[in-house]
Amino acid sequence: MSTEGDSKATVRDISNDGNLNMAQEVCSRKGFCSIRHGLAFILQLCNFSICTQQMNLSIAIPAMVNNTAAAPSKPNASAEWPSTDSQDYWNETLKQFKAMAPAYEWSPEIQGIILSSLNYGSFLAPIPSGYVAGIFGAKYVVGAGLFISSVLTLFIPLAANAGVALLIVLRIVQGIAQVMVLTGQYSIWVKWAPPLERSQLTTIAGSGSMLGSFIVLLVGGLLSQTIGWPYVFYIFGGIGCACCLLWFPLIYDDPVNHPFISAGEKRYIVCSLAQQDCSPGWSLPIRAMIKSLPLWAILVSYFCEYWLFYTIMAYTPTYISSVLQANLRDSGILSALPFVVGCICIILGGLLADFLLSRKILRLITIRKLFTAIGVLFPSVILVSLPWVRSSHSVTMTFLVLSSAISSFCDSGALVNFLDIAPRYTGFLKGLLQVFAHIAGAISPTVAGFFINQDSEFGWRNVFLLSAAVNISGLAFYLIFGRADVQDWAKEQTVTHL
Repeated sequence: MSTEGDSKATVRDISNDGNLNMAQEVCSRKGFCSIRHGLAFILQLCNFSICTQQMNLSIAIPAMVNNTAAAPSKPNASAEWPSTDSQDYWNETLKQFKAMAPAYEWSPEIQGIILSSLNYGSFLAPIPSGYVAGIFGAKYVVGAGLFISSVLTLFIPLAANAGVALLIVLRIVQGIAQVMVLTGQYSIWVKWAPPLERSQLTTIAGSGSMLGSFIVLLVGGLLSQTIGWPYVFYIFGGIGCACCLLWFPLIYDDPVNHPFISAGEKRYIVCSLAQQDCSPGWSLPIRAMIKSLPLWAILVSYFCEYWLFYTIMAYTPTYISSVLQANLRDSGILSALPFVVGCICIILGGLLADFLLSRKILRLITIRKLFTAIGVLFPSVILVSLPWVRSSHSVTMTFLVLSSAISSFCDSGALVNFLDIAPRYTGFLKGLLQVFAHIAGAISPTVAGFFINQDSEFGWRNVFLLSAAVNISGLAFYLIFGRADVQDWAKEQTVTHL
Protein backbone atom coordinates (compact mmCIF):
# COMPACT_ATOMS: atom_id res chain seq x y z
CA MET A 1 0.00 0.00 0.00
CA SER A 2 2.92 2.33 0.52
CA THR A 3 3.69 2.37 -3.19
CA GLU A 4 0.11 3.03 -4.34
CA GLY A 5 0.65 6.81 -4.63
CA ASP A 6 3.88 6.31 -6.57
CA SER A 7 2.20 3.83 -8.91
CA LYS A 8 -0.67 6.21 -9.63
CA ALA A 9 1.77 9.02 -10.33
CA THR A 10 3.66 6.79 -12.73
CA VAL A 11 0.44 5.92 -14.51
CA ARG A 12 -0.38 9.60 -15.01
CA ASP A 13 3.11 10.42 -16.26
CA ILE A 14 3.24 7.55 -18.72
CA SER A 15 -0.30 8.18 -19.90
CA ASN A 16 0.32 11.87 -20.56
CA ASP A 17 3.39 11.44 -22.73
CA GLY A 18 2.62 8.02 -24.18
CA ASN A 19 -0.82 8.28 -25.72
CA LEU A 20 0.45 9.66 -29.02
CA ASN A 21 2.50 6.57 -29.63
CA MET A 22 -0.03 4.11 -28.25
CA ALA A 23 -0.61 2.35 -31.57
CA GLN A 24 3.11 1.85 -32.07
CA GLU A 25 3.48 0.53 -28.54
CA VAL A 26 0.65 -1.95 -29.06
CA CYS A 27 2.28 -3.31 -32.17
CA SER A 28 5.76 -3.45 -30.72
CA ARG A 29 4.86 -5.15 -27.46
CA LYS A 30 2.69 -7.97 -28.73
CA GLY A 31 4.09 -11.47 -28.70
CA PHE A 32 5.15 -14.12 -26.22
CA CYS A 33 8.64 -12.70 -25.58
CA SER A 34 7.58 -10.32 -22.83
CA ILE A 35 7.64 -10.17 -19.06
CA ARG A 36 3.84 -10.37 -18.82
CA HIS A 37 3.81 -13.58 -20.88
CA GLY A 38 6.69 -14.91 -18.79
CA LEU A 39 4.53 -14.23 -15.75
CA ALA A 40 1.71 -16.17 -17.39
CA PHE A 41 3.99 -19.17 -17.95
CA ILE A 42 5.24 -19.10 -14.34
CA LEU A 43 1.63 -19.07 -13.19
CA GLN A 44 1.02 -21.92 -15.61
CA LEU A 45 3.71 -23.90 -13.77
CA CYS A 46 2.17 -23.06 -10.39
CA ASN A 47 -1.27 -24.14 -11.61
CA PHE A 48 0.36 -27.28 -12.97
CA SER A 49 1.73 -28.09 -9.52
CA ILE A 50 -1.53 -27.35 -7.73
CA CYS A 51 -3.57 -29.42 -10.17
CA THR A 52 -1.25 -32.43 -9.88
CA GLN A 53 -1.72 -32.21 -6.13
CA GLN A 54 -5.50 -32.06 -6.58
CA MET A 55 -5.56 -34.99 -9.00
CA ASN A 56 -2.95 -37.34 -7.56
CA LEU A 57 -5.39 -38.95 -5.13
CA SER A 58 -7.91 -39.54 -7.92
CA ILE A 59 -5.38 -41.52 -9.96
CA ALA A 60 -3.81 -43.26 -6.96
CA ILE A 61 -7.00 -44.30 -5.20
CA PRO A 62 -7.62 -47.39 -7.38
CA ALA A 63 -4.24 -48.68 -6.18
CA MET A 64 -4.96 -47.60 -2.61
CA VAL A 65 -8.19 -49.62 -2.37
CA ASN A 66 -7.22 -52.62 -4.51
CA ASN A 67 -4.19 -54.81 -4.90
CA THR A 68 -3.27 -53.61 -8.39
CA ALA A 69 0.29 -54.82 -8.39
CA ALA A 70 1.35 -56.19 -11.69
CA ALA A 71 1.01 -59.92 -11.98
CA PRO A 72 4.14 -62.02 -12.36
CA SER A 73 5.41 -62.35 -15.87
CA LYS A 74 3.91 -65.11 -17.91
CA PRO A 75 6.16 -67.96 -19.01
CA ASN A 76 6.07 -66.97 -22.65
CA ALA A 77 7.21 -63.47 -21.78
CA SER A 78 10.76 -64.71 -21.44
CA ALA A 79 10.94 -65.29 -25.17
CA GLU A 80 10.46 -61.59 -25.78
CA TRP A 81 12.23 -60.22 -22.74
CA PRO A 82 15.15 -62.46 -21.77
CA SER A 83 15.80 -62.62 -18.06
CA THR A 84 19.05 -61.10 -16.86
CA ASP A 85 20.58 -60.62 -13.48
CA SER A 86 20.01 -56.86 -13.63
CA GLN A 87 16.40 -57.34 -14.66
CA ASP A 88 15.79 -59.81 -11.84
CA TYR A 89 17.33 -57.36 -9.39
CA TRP A 90 15.10 -54.58 -10.74
CA ASN A 91 12.00 -56.74 -10.49
CA GLU A 92 12.84 -57.67 -6.89
CA THR A 93 13.36 -53.98 -6.09
CA LEU A 94 9.95 -53.08 -7.54
CA LYS A 95 8.30 -55.86 -5.54
CA GLN A 96 9.85 -54.47 -2.36
CA PHE A 97 8.58 -50.98 -3.20
CA LYS A 98 5.06 -52.25 -3.93
CA ALA A 99 5.03 -54.40 -0.80
CA MET A 100 5.44 -51.20 1.22
CA ALA A 101 2.31 -49.65 -0.37
CA PRO A 102 -0.72 -50.79 1.66
CA ALA A 103 -4.27 -51.23 0.37
CA TYR A 104 -7.32 -50.01 2.27
CA GLU A 105 -10.89 -51.23 2.59
CA TRP A 106 -12.69 -48.05 1.50
CA SER A 107 -16.24 -48.30 0.15
CA PRO A 108 -17.33 -46.11 -2.80
CA GLU A 109 -19.06 -43.76 -0.33
CA ILE A 110 -15.85 -43.38 1.71
CA GLN A 111 -13.85 -42.81 -1.46
CA GLY A 112 -16.31 -40.11 -2.54
CA ILE A 113 -16.00 -38.39 0.84
CA ILE A 114 -12.19 -38.51 0.73
CA LEU A 115 -12.14 -37.13 -2.81
CA SER A 116 -14.61 -34.38 -1.88
CA SER A 117 -12.85 -33.47 1.37
CA LEU A 118 -10.40 -31.30 -0.55
CA ASN A 119 -13.31 -28.90 -1.00
CA TYR A 120 -14.94 -29.14 2.44
CA GLY A 121 -12.97 -26.30 3.98
CA SER A 122 -12.19 -24.54 0.76
CA PHE A 123 -15.30 -22.39 0.78
CA LEU A 124 -14.01 -20.65 3.95
CA ALA A 125 -10.75 -19.43 2.42
CA PRO A 126 -11.42 -17.92 -1.04
CA ILE A 127 -13.00 -14.62 0.06
CA PRO A 128 -10.32 -13.75 2.68
CA SER A 129 -7.56 -14.92 0.31
CA GLY A 130 -8.89 -12.90 -2.60
CA TYR A 131 -9.46 -9.83 -0.45
CA VAL A 132 -5.97 -9.94 1.09
CA ALA A 133 -4.35 -10.58 -2.30
CA GLY A 134 -6.27 -7.65 -3.81
CA ILE A 135 -5.18 -5.26 -1.08
CA PHE A 136 -1.62 -6.35 -0.32
CA GLY A 137 -0.64 -8.18 -3.50
CA ALA A 138 -0.74 -11.76 -4.67
CA LYS A 139 2.95 -12.64 -4.51
CA TYR A 140 3.10 -13.88 -0.92
CA VAL A 141 -0.49 -15.16 -0.75
CA VAL A 142 0.04 -17.41 -3.77
CA GLY A 143 3.56 -18.41 -2.76
CA ALA A 144 2.53 -19.39 0.77
CA GLY A 145 -0.41 -21.41 -0.50
CA LEU A 146 1.75 -23.27 -2.99
CA PHE A 147 4.34 -24.13 -0.36
CA ILE A 148 1.81 -25.36 2.24
CA SER A 149 -0.08 -27.48 -0.27
CA SER A 150 3.14 -29.04 -1.58
CA VAL A 151 4.42 -29.93 1.88
CA LEU A 152 1.08 -31.48 2.89
CA THR A 153 1.09 -33.56 -0.30
CA LEU A 154 4.28 -35.21 0.93
CA PHE A 155 2.46 -36.33 4.10
CA ILE A 156 -0.62 -37.87 2.48
CA PRO A 157 0.75 -41.47 2.62
CA LEU A 158 1.43 -41.12 6.34
CA ALA A 159 -2.04 -39.68 6.91
CA ALA A 160 -3.68 -42.53 4.99
CA ASN A 161 -1.87 -45.05 7.20
CA ALA A 162 -3.02 -43.20 10.32
CA GLY A 163 -6.68 -43.39 9.33
CA VAL A 164 -9.42 -41.91 7.20
CA ALA A 165 -10.19 -39.13 9.68
CA LEU A 166 -6.65 -37.72 9.63
CA LEU A 167 -6.49 -38.01 5.84
CA ILE A 168 -9.71 -36.02 5.52
CA VAL A 169 -8.41 -33.32 7.89
CA LEU A 170 -5.15 -33.06 5.95
CA ARG A 171 -7.06 -32.79 2.67
CA ILE A 172 -9.25 -30.02 4.09
CA VAL A 173 -6.20 -27.96 5.12
CA GLN A 174 -4.54 -28.69 1.79
CA GLY A 175 -7.66 -27.51 -0.04
CA ILE A 176 -7.55 -24.20 1.83
CA ALA A 177 -3.91 -23.71 0.83
CA GLN A 178 -4.71 -24.49 -2.79
CA VAL A 179 -7.50 -21.93 -2.74
CA MET A 180 -4.92 -19.29 -1.82
CA VAL A 181 -3.13 -20.05 -5.08
CA LEU A 182 -6.16 -20.39 -7.32
CA THR A 183 -7.83 -17.26 -5.94
CA GLY A 184 -4.94 -14.91 -5.26
CA GLN A 185 -3.31 -15.19 -8.68
CA TYR A 186 -6.07 -13.26 -10.45
CA SER A 187 -5.20 -10.09 -8.56
CA ILE A 188 -1.95 -10.03 -10.54
CA TRP A 189 -3.77 -9.64 -13.85
CA VAL A 190 -5.51 -6.46 -12.72
CA LYS A 191 -2.20 -4.61 -13.17
CA TRP A 192 -0.47 -6.89 -15.67
CA ALA A 193 -3.06 -7.81 -18.32
CA PRO A 194 -3.93 -5.27 -21.05
CA PRO A 195 -7.65 -5.55 -21.94
CA LEU A 196 -6.93 -6.85 -25.45
CA GLU A 197 -4.69 -9.62 -24.04
CA ARG A 198 -6.72 -10.53 -20.97
CA SER A 199 -8.14 -13.75 -22.36
CA GLN A 200 -4.86 -15.12 -23.67
CA LEU A 201 -2.84 -14.32 -20.54
CA THR A 202 -5.41 -15.83 -18.18
CA THR A 203 -5.86 -18.91 -20.36
CA ILE A 204 -2.11 -19.48 -20.67
CA ALA A 205 -1.88 -19.42 -16.87
CA GLY A 206 -5.04 -21.51 -16.49
CA SER A 207 -3.89 -24.13 -18.98
CA GLY A 208 -1.43 -25.31 -16.36
CA SER A 209 -4.32 -27.02 -14.63
CA MET A 210 -5.08 -29.11 -17.70
CA LEU A 211 -1.39 -29.81 -18.24
CA GLY A 212 -1.07 -30.94 -14.64
CA SER A 213 -4.05 -33.25 -15.04
CA PHE A 214 -2.49 -34.72 -18.17
CA ILE A 215 0.88 -35.40 -16.55
CA VAL A 216 -0.42 -36.87 -13.29
CA LEU A 217 -2.87 -39.11 -15.13
CA LEU A 218 -0.20 -40.14 -17.62
CA VAL A 219 2.45 -41.15 -15.11
CA GLY A 220 0.43 -41.62 -11.91
CA GLY A 221 -0.85 -45.05 -12.85
CA LEU A 222 2.60 -46.10 -14.03
CA LEU A 223 4.17 -44.96 -10.76
CA SER A 224 1.50 -46.78 -8.75
CA GLN A 225 2.10 -50.01 -10.66
CA THR A 226 5.88 -49.88 -10.54
CA ILE A 227 7.21 -48.26 -7.38
CA GLY A 228 3.95 -47.87 -5.43
CA TRP A 229 1.23 -45.25 -5.02
CA PRO A 230 2.99 -43.26 -2.23
CA TYR A 231 5.54 -42.01 -4.75
CA VAL A 232 2.78 -40.26 -6.70
CA PHE A 233 2.51 -37.91 -3.73
CA TYR A 234 6.23 -37.69 -3.02
CA ILE A 235 7.15 -36.72 -6.59
CA PHE A 236 4.45 -34.13 -7.23
CA GLY A 237 4.75 -32.67 -3.75
CA GLY A 238 8.47 -32.23 -4.38
CA ILE A 239 7.81 -30.52 -7.71
CA GLY A 240 5.53 -28.04 -5.96
CA CYS A 241 8.22 -27.23 -3.41
CA ALA A 242 10.67 -26.62 -6.25
CA CYS A 243 8.20 -24.24 -7.92
CA CYS A 244 8.28 -22.05 -4.83
CA LEU A 245 11.97 -21.40 -5.48
CA LEU A 246 11.01 -19.97 -8.87
CA TRP A 247 7.97 -18.02 -7.70
CA PHE A 248 9.33 -15.77 -4.97
CA PRO A 249 12.33 -14.18 -6.74
CA LEU A 250 10.67 -13.66 -10.16
CA ILE A 251 7.14 -12.49 -9.41
CA TYR A 252 6.13 -8.87 -8.73
CA ASP A 253 2.62 -7.56 -8.16
CA ASP A 254 3.02 -4.45 -10.31
CA PRO A 255 4.90 -3.90 -13.62
CA VAL A 256 5.96 -0.49 -12.36
CA ASN A 257 8.13 -2.15 -9.69
CA HIS A 258 9.48 -5.05 -11.77
CA PRO A 259 13.28 -4.80 -12.09
CA PHE A 260 13.57 -6.62 -15.42
CA ILE A 261 10.72 -5.19 -17.48
CA SER A 262 11.59 -2.98 -20.44
CA ALA A 263 10.46 0.62 -20.62
CA GLY A 264 8.43 -0.09 -23.75
CA GLU A 265 6.48 -2.96 -22.23
CA LYS A 266 5.90 -1.02 -19.03
CA ARG A 267 4.55 1.91 -21.06
CA TYR A 268 2.27 -0.35 -23.07
CA ILE A 269 0.76 -2.05 -20.00
CA VAL A 270 0.27 1.16 -18.03
CA CYS A 271 -1.21 3.08 -20.96
CA SER A 272 -3.62 0.27 -21.83
CA LEU A 273 -4.89 0.24 -18.24
CA ALA A 274 -4.84 4.03 -17.73
CA GLN A 275 -8.60 4.41 -18.27
CA GLN A 276 -9.44 1.47 -16.01
CA ASP A 277 -9.75 1.88 -12.27
CA CYS A 278 -7.57 -0.96 -10.99
CA SER A 279 -6.85 0.40 -7.52
CA PRO A 280 -8.18 -1.95 -4.84
CA GLY A 281 -10.59 -0.58 -2.25
CA TRP A 282 -10.76 -1.44 1.41
CA SER A 283 -14.53 -0.99 1.49
CA LEU A 284 -16.82 -3.25 -0.50
CA PRO A 285 -20.22 -2.36 -2.03
CA ILE A 286 -21.82 -5.51 -0.65
CA ARG A 287 -25.42 -4.35 -1.05
CA ALA A 288 -24.87 -3.43 -4.68
CA MET A 289 -23.12 -6.74 -5.33
CA ILE A 290 -26.01 -8.70 -3.87
CA LYS A 291 -28.44 -6.86 -6.17
CA SER A 292 -26.23 -7.25 -9.26
CA LEU A 293 -27.74 -9.77 -11.70
CA PRO A 294 -24.62 -9.78 -13.94
CA LEU A 295 -22.58 -10.86 -10.91
CA TRP A 296 -25.14 -13.52 -10.00
CA ALA A 297 -25.01 -14.76 -13.59
CA ILE A 298 -21.28 -15.39 -13.20
CA LEU A 299 -21.72 -16.98 -9.77
CA VAL A 300 -24.39 -19.39 -10.99
CA SER A 301 -22.32 -20.21 -14.07
CA TYR A 302 -19.28 -20.96 -11.92
CA PHE A 303 -21.23 -23.33 -9.70
CA CYS A 304 -22.77 -25.21 -12.62
CA GLU A 305 -19.62 -25.49 -14.73
CA TYR A 306 -17.48 -26.59 -11.81
CA TRP A 307 -20.07 -29.19 -10.85
CA LEU A 308 -19.24 -30.95 -14.10
CA PHE A 309 -15.52 -30.17 -13.86
CA TYR A 310 -15.05 -31.73 -10.41
CA THR A 311 -17.09 -34.76 -11.35
CA ILE A 312 -14.95 -35.38 -14.42
CA MET A 313 -11.69 -34.63 -12.60
CA ALA A 314 -12.49 -37.01 -9.73
CA TYR A 315 -14.06 -39.89 -11.63
CA THR A 316 -12.48 -40.04 -15.10
CA PRO A 317 -9.87 -42.62 -14.00
CA THR A 318 -12.53 -44.67 -12.21
CA TYR A 319 -14.86 -44.57 -15.21
CA ILE A 320 -12.16 -45.73 -17.59
CA SER A 321 -10.87 -48.48 -15.29
CA SER A 322 -14.33 -49.83 -14.37
CA VAL A 323 -16.38 -49.32 -17.54
CA LEU A 324 -13.64 -49.83 -20.12
CA GLN A 325 -11.94 -52.50 -17.94
CA ALA A 326 -8.54 -50.86 -18.38
CA ASN A 327 -5.70 -51.70 -16.00
CA LEU A 328 -4.23 -49.02 -13.76
CA ARG A 329 -1.47 -47.98 -16.15
CA ASP A 330 -3.68 -47.85 -19.23
CA SER A 331 -6.40 -46.10 -17.23
CA GLY A 332 -3.99 -43.29 -16.39
CA ILE A 333 -2.82 -42.93 -19.98
CA LEU A 334 -6.36 -42.91 -21.38
CA SER A 335 -7.56 -40.51 -18.69
CA ALA A 336 -4.76 -38.10 -19.61
CA LEU A 337 -5.80 -37.70 -23.25
CA PRO A 338 -8.80 -35.37 -22.67
CA PHE A 339 -6.71 -33.08 -20.48
CA VAL A 340 -3.79 -32.58 -22.85
CA VAL A 341 -6.21 -31.68 -25.64
CA GLY A 342 -8.02 -29.37 -23.24
CA CYS A 343 -4.74 -27.67 -22.32
CA ILE A 344 -4.08 -26.82 -25.96
CA CYS A 345 -7.65 -25.71 -26.63
CA ILE A 346 -7.72 -23.39 -23.60
CA ILE A 347 -4.80 -21.40 -25.01
CA LEU A 348 -6.23 -21.42 -28.54
CA GLY A 349 -9.59 -20.28 -27.18
CA GLY A 350 -7.98 -17.34 -25.40
CA LEU A 351 -6.07 -16.32 -28.51
CA LEU A 352 -9.24 -16.58 -30.61
CA ALA A 353 -11.25 -14.51 -28.12
CA ASP A 354 -8.64 -11.72 -28.08
CA PHE A 355 -8.39 -11.85 -31.89
CA LEU A 356 -12.15 -11.39 -32.28
CA LEU A 357 -12.08 -8.54 -29.78
CA SER A 358 -9.02 -6.72 -31.14
CA ARG A 359 -10.32 -6.86 -34.70
CA LYS A 360 -13.74 -5.68 -33.50
CA ILE A 361 -15.43 -8.67 -35.14
CA LEU A 362 -17.58 -9.30 -32.05
CA ARG A 363 -18.39 -7.28 -28.96
CA LEU A 364 -16.92 -8.42 -25.66
CA ILE A 365 -20.24 -9.59 -24.20
CA THR A 366 -20.98 -11.53 -27.40
CA ILE A 367 -17.62 -13.28 -27.13
CA ARG A 368 -18.17 -14.18 -23.47
CA LYS A 369 -21.66 -15.61 -24.08
CA LEU A 370 -20.78 -17.37 -27.33
CA PHE A 371 -17.74 -19.10 -25.86
CA THR A 372 -19.70 -20.10 -22.76
CA ALA A 373 -22.56 -21.55 -24.82
CA ILE A 374 -20.15 -23.59 -26.94
CA GLY A 375 -18.27 -24.78 -23.86
CA VAL A 376 -21.44 -25.96 -22.13
CA LEU A 377 -23.86 -27.27 -24.74
CA PHE A 378 -21.61 -29.53 -26.79
CA PRO A 379 -19.85 -31.23 -23.83
CA SER A 380 -23.20 -31.80 -22.11
CA VAL A 381 -24.61 -33.58 -25.16
CA ILE A 382 -21.44 -35.62 -25.54
CA LEU A 383 -21.34 -36.76 -21.90
CA VAL A 384 -25.01 -37.73 -21.87
CA SER A 385 -24.25 -39.94 -24.89
CA LEU A 386 -21.40 -41.80 -23.16
CA PRO A 387 -23.43 -44.64 -21.61
CA TRP A 388 -24.78 -45.57 -25.04
CA VAL A 389 -21.33 -45.89 -26.65
CA ARG A 390 -19.57 -47.72 -23.79
CA SER A 391 -19.24 -50.85 -25.91
CA SER A 392 -16.77 -49.02 -28.16
CA HIS A 393 -13.57 -47.99 -26.41
CA SER A 394 -12.44 -45.76 -29.26
CA VAL A 395 -15.75 -43.86 -29.43
CA THR A 396 -15.81 -43.46 -25.66
CA MET A 397 -12.32 -41.97 -25.61
CA THR A 398 -13.13 -39.73 -28.59
CA PHE A 399 -16.17 -38.40 -26.75
CA LEU A 400 -14.16 -37.75 -23.58
CA VAL A 401 -11.47 -35.90 -25.54
CA LEU A 402 -14.03 -33.80 -27.43
CA SER A 403 -15.84 -32.93 -24.22
CA SER A 404 -12.66 -31.68 -22.58
CA ALA A 405 -11.55 -29.76 -25.66
CA ILE A 406 -14.83 -27.96 -26.22
CA SER A 407 -15.50 -27.21 -22.54
CA SER A 408 -12.22 -25.27 -22.43
CA PHE A 409 -13.98 -22.44 -24.30
CA CYS A 410 -15.65 -21.51 -21.01
CA ASP A 411 -12.28 -20.23 -19.78
CA SER A 412 -12.61 -17.38 -22.29
CA GLY A 413 -16.29 -16.95 -21.47
CA ALA A 414 -18.08 -16.76 -18.15
CA LEU A 415 -15.08 -17.97 -16.12
CA VAL A 416 -13.10 -14.79 -16.85
CA ASN A 417 -16.07 -12.41 -17.02
CA PHE A 418 -15.56 -11.10 -13.48
CA LEU A 419 -12.42 -9.29 -14.69
CA ASP A 420 -14.63 -7.33 -17.09
CA ILE A 421 -17.40 -6.19 -14.78
CA ALA A 422 -15.37 -5.19 -11.70
CA PRO A 423 -11.58 -5.07 -12.15
CA ARG A 424 -10.96 -3.16 -8.91
CA TYR A 425 -12.57 -5.99 -6.91
CA THR A 426 -10.98 -8.86 -8.82
CA GLY A 427 -9.43 -10.54 -5.77
CA PHE A 428 -12.60 -10.44 -3.69
CA LEU A 429 -14.84 -11.55 -6.57
CA LYS A 430 -12.55 -14.43 -7.50
CA GLY A 431 -12.70 -15.55 -3.90
CA LEU A 432 -16.48 -15.35 -3.95
CA LEU A 433 -16.59 -17.31 -7.20
CA GLN A 434 -14.28 -19.95 -5.75
CA VAL A 435 -16.72 -20.41 -2.88
CA PHE A 436 -19.42 -21.38 -5.35
CA ALA A 437 -16.99 -23.56 -7.30
CA HIS A 438 -15.83 -25.42 -4.20
CA ILE A 439 -19.36 -25.90 -2.92
CA ALA A 440 -20.01 -27.63 -6.23
CA GLY A 441 -16.78 -29.58 -5.78
CA ALA A 442 -17.81 -30.69 -2.31
CA ILE A 443 -21.21 -31.93 -3.50
CA SER A 444 -20.73 -33.34 -6.99
CA PRO A 445 -18.19 -36.16 -6.33
CA THR A 446 -20.18 -37.25 -3.28
CA VAL A 447 -23.40 -37.37 -5.31
CA ALA A 448 -21.60 -39.23 -8.09
CA GLY A 449 -20.26 -41.78 -5.61
CA PHE A 450 -23.77 -42.31 -4.23
CA PHE A 451 -25.23 -42.92 -7.72
CA ILE A 452 -22.45 -45.29 -8.73
CA ASN A 453 -22.69 -47.25 -5.48
CA GLN A 454 -26.46 -47.66 -5.84
CA ASP A 455 -26.33 -49.02 -9.37
CA SER A 456 -23.02 -49.52 -11.15
CA GLU A 457 -24.67 -49.88 -14.57
CA PHE A 458 -27.13 -46.99 -14.52
CA GLY A 459 -25.24 -44.92 -11.97
CA TRP A 460 -22.92 -43.43 -14.58
CA ARG A 461 -25.89 -42.50 -16.77
CA ASN A 462 -27.51 -40.67 -13.88
CA VAL A 463 -24.25 -38.89 -13.06
CA PHE A 464 -23.89 -37.57 -16.61
CA LEU A 465 -27.57 -36.63 -16.92
CA LEU A 466 -27.52 -34.67 -13.68
CA SER A 467 -24.26 -32.91 -14.60
CA ALA A 468 -25.64 -31.91 -18.00
CA ALA A 469 -28.88 -30.60 -16.47
CA VAL A 470 -26.99 -28.51 -13.92
CA ASN A 471 -24.61 -27.16 -16.56
CA ILE A 472 -27.32 -26.17 -19.04
CA SER A 473 -29.37 -24.49 -16.31
CA GLY A 474 -26.39 -22.30 -15.43
CA LEU A 475 -25.87 -21.45 -19.08
CA ALA A 476 -29.46 -20.28 -19.48
CA PHE A 477 -29.15 -17.97 -16.48
CA TYR A 478 -25.87 -16.54 -17.76
CA LEU A 479 -27.16 -15.90 -21.27
CA ILE A 480 -30.08 -13.91 -19.87
CA PHE A 481 -28.32 -11.81 -17.24
CA GLY A 482 -24.62 -11.81 -18.20
CA ARG A 483 -22.90 -8.48 -18.97
CA ALA A 484 -19.33 -7.46 -19.84
CA ASP A 485 -19.24 -3.71 -19.08
CA VAL A 486 -17.87 -2.33 -15.80
CA GLN A 487 -20.76 -2.16 -13.37
CA ASP A 488 -21.71 1.10 -11.64
CA TRP A 489 -20.98 -0.34 -8.21
CA ALA A 490 -17.42 -1.18 -9.36
CA LYS A 491 -16.61 2.40 -10.31
CA GLU A 492 -14.72 4.41 -7.76
CA GLN A 493 -17.09 7.36 -7.62
CA THR A 494 -20.11 5.16 -6.87
CA VAL A 495 -18.58 2.87 -4.24
CA THR A 496 -20.57 2.94 -1.01
CA HIS A 497 -19.84 1.35 2.33
CA LEU A 498 -21.76 -1.60 3.65
